[in-house]
Amino acid sequence: MTAIPIPASVVPGRLEQMSTRIAFFIAGFGIAAWAPLVPYAKARADLSEGTLGLLLLCLGVGSIIAMPAAGALASRYGCRRVLSAGTILICLALPMLATVSSVPWLMIGLFLFGAGLGTVDSTVNLQAVIVERASGKTMMSGFHGLFSLGGIVGAAGVSALLGLGLSPLQATLAVIVITLAALLKAAPHLLPYGSESSGPAFAIPHGVVLFIGCLCFIVFLAEGAVLDWSAVFLSAERGLGEAYAGLGYAAFALTMTVGRLTGDAIVRRLGASRVIVAGGALAAAGTFLATLSPSWELALLGYALVGAGCSNIVPVLYTAVGKQNVMPEHIAVPAITTLGYAGILAGPAVIGLIAHGSSLATAFLLIGVLLAAVAVSGKILRV
Repeated sequence: MTAIPIPASVVPGRLEQMSTRIAFFIAGFGIAAWAPLVPYAKARADLSEGTLGLLLLCLGVGSIIAMPAAGALASRYGCRRVLSAGTILICLALPMLATVSSVPWLMIGLFLFGAGLGTVDSTVNLQAVIVERASGKTMMSGFHGLFSLGGIVGAAGVSALLGLGLSPLQATLAVIVITLAALLKAAPHLLPYGSESSGPAFAIPHGVVLFIGCLCFIVFLAEGAVLDWSAVFLSAERGLGEAYAGLGYAAFALTMTVGRLTGDAIVRRLGASRVIVAGGALAAAGTFLATLSPSWELALLGYALVGAGCSNIVPVLYTAVGKQNVMPEHIAVPAITTLGYAGILAGPAVIGLIAHGSSLATAFLLIGVLLAAVAVSGKILRV
């Protein structure tokens, strides 16, 4: 892969770095804004838990289809156009999710919403790789920290609006206004190019890109497991009341956000390889603590350690993709993004299947073993 020829008039600088941060905020804000709306959609369409679970797969399918396509489109039309199109698609889909009550329309809305999220997520990471490399500085953790911050603001903001008595549609319109305002701020300095490297529009990941993608899959698998199963584990296995069982994921999300916002300095001090080793080891230890400790207090500490450990692994892996010479960025970045997202989707299902055949504790212990393998990979992967 040859280096990306960057037009002299648009070499990424501070304005492009700021626009990248805003775009990451949009990505996190958009996906989190949907979470508080799920119970309303379930009640409006009178869905069972099983039907809702199948419907939510439409979101994942839309994202996974859109991610590789977004890389190819960004290579041809530039990050600015593709990221803007993805953001607008999110804004068009959200009102559907806030109002429709039929299963077919919910399927369509979730697919479009997922496609918009996948487009934005894939393209913003492609832009981040280009911008970070042009700067010559470590920036990826900070970029991803804005995604986490956007997620917190989106979920908390929509929940607050709904709590004040606004309808789902009214809350959604507020989200759209904020999202479009952020896009207007970022758009002038989003990159007008994507990748000018030689190579096909799409290819199956191989070599070091496949290896990096597998590591992303494991880390996102752990995130999906904590998101969907930590509350169940804390309430069923550790006796924590259902009203407080969500504290496990809250502890995880808080330490992940703080870790990413401070991560650039950590990566500069320790080096990328040590961050993977230490992060994987810390996340594995946290998983074992959360699973094996007899009290819910220690379990919460364990989930906090998992968030801290995982926080900077994926950003470092994206930086590694920007340095490899096996595949062009516009193929490699969407490839590892897709594999990572597949981990989030697979996490709950894998945990559920293992828990059904053995126990929930066994499933979490397996996640800990996989995270320990990520730590070992830090000695192998050159970043």
